[in-house]
Amino acid sequence: MKKVNRWVILIASCLINLCIGSVYAWSIFASPMAVHLSGVTGTEITPAQLAIVFTVANLLGPVTMITGGKINDTLGPRMVLLAGGVMFAAGLILSGFAKSVGMLILGYGIIAGLGLGFAYGCTISNSVKFFPDKKGLIGGICTASYGLSSVLLPPIATVLIEKLGITSTFQVLGIVFGVIVCGASLFVQKCPPGYAPEGYVAQAGSAVAAPVDKDWKEMLKSPVFYIMLAILLCGAFSGMMCISQAASIAQGMIGMSVSLSATAVSVLALFNASGRILAGRLSDVIGRIHTLSLGCLVEVAGLFCLFCCREGSVVLFFAGIAMIGIAFGTFMGVYPGFTADQFGTKNNSVNYGIMFIGFAAAGYLGPVTMKNIYGQTGAYKMAFLVAIAIGVLGLLLTLMISTLLKREKT
Repeated sequence: MKKVNRWVILIASCLINLCIGSVYAWSIFASPMAVHLSGVTGTEITPAQLAIVFTVANLLGPVTMITGGKINDTLGPRMVLLAGGVMFAAGLILSGFAKSVGMLILGYGIIAGLGLGFAYGCTISNSVKFFPDKKGLIGGICTASYGLSSVLLPPIATVLIEKLGITSTFQVLGIVFGVIVCGASLFVQKCPPGYAPEGYVAQAGSAVAAPVDKDWKEMLKSPVFYIMLAILLCGAFSGMMCISQAASIAQGMIGMSVSLSATAVSVLALFNASGRILAGRLSDVIGRIHTLSLGCLVEVAGLFCLFCCREGSVVLFFAGIAMIGIAFGTFMGVYPGFTADQFGTKNNSVNYGIMFIGFAAAGYLGPVTMKNIYGQTGAYKMAFLVAIAIGVLGLLLTLMISTLLKREKT
């Protein structure tokens, strides 16, 4: 078997994720793009009206995660990553030429969103295959590099927008990201069948022991899959809800300044990224389900802090946001390894893509719930109570799946 350097593959994959994760910096682009389109069309367009662009990009990701996953599992990741890189870059560049909301949806939402799905699912599932001894940690690192983009890109994008304008910024970022993603993909290899690092032997019954490989049809026949999907939806719900409205909550409910509310967004993103790595590593030690249960508890605690906030409750607000960030990161970091644990690594690219539908659903339901409740009540309190109930449901589901898996082993 040809010797491979799995760490080079991991670094290249993380660099790709750092680029494609820029899609979550949409809030930086929304306001200047709304101004630009308002001037072009002669009709007032608000950043809120452009939220559909981000929603489309988020919803379409699983489509190419699944189709790209099939190609990855058969032909290898390089072709998938090249296709994803070209599509993501083309989507951003096209966004720079947008003269209508529809054209922006096509570029940023559809083309870039589909390209993102190709690349994201491939980097994570392929990296996890190379680290059967550290599935949780590697899943955490890969997803953290994706989340870290929303911390690093905003200041860079802000400078570019001030110097070049929003349209040229899209074009420049598209070209740069396209070169980086396509270049880094050349260092990514397909994991050889039965690969194991030197000296590694899976212990029977351990958290990292290789299960029987199941394809997507066999996975869908398992009740474990549906509980896992529901847990992911519950775990990601509050994170997606708060990510979409963090600055607005900080200003409207706490009375923060614009600059301080921007700090809240960064805090959420930092704890989200760090939570992915820490939870991924912790799950290798205490198990995926126990880690997810802790994530649910932290999530509920963070939401309760936000529910108790009043105007001027800055410290309590930041504590709540930090805990929600950690909890959200926990689910995103643990699930690549969790999926591989339950259904095997052979078909993990497709299986994880299907599992990611739970995240996409949370990405739609979380923000919509917050928006509707705020529209009806003029406040955020009830949304936090709804999210607390969903977090508690997630905790109960982790207990249910733990019992179910124990019965399957007996």
